[in-house]
Amino acid sequence: MKVHFFATYRQIIGGREIEIPAAPGLTVRALVDALVARYPDLRREWLDEHGELYSHVHLFVNGRQFDFLPDGIQTGLTDADVVKIFPPVGGG
Repeated sequence: MKVHFFATYRQIIGGREIEIPAAPGLTVRALVDALVARYPDLRREWLDEHGELYSHVHLFVNGRQFDFLPDGIQTGLTDADVVKIFPPVGGG
């Protein structure tokens, strides 16, 4: 599966995208945990003191915010999926 990163996250992972094989049973939550393990600096950006994903982290699976997927953060992922992760944005 392709995982695309935007803005400040690109600096942390050293590029725009990575490819990760979707092992059987891989969920959005397991992907987040795997990415934090691989890139420890993401922990402070993504996870609160309880290890929960901050609400300001925008993670999309095939164009849909993960919160709106049928199983939310427990939604299963496949090699065909495209994940995009955005930091908080602001402007005026």
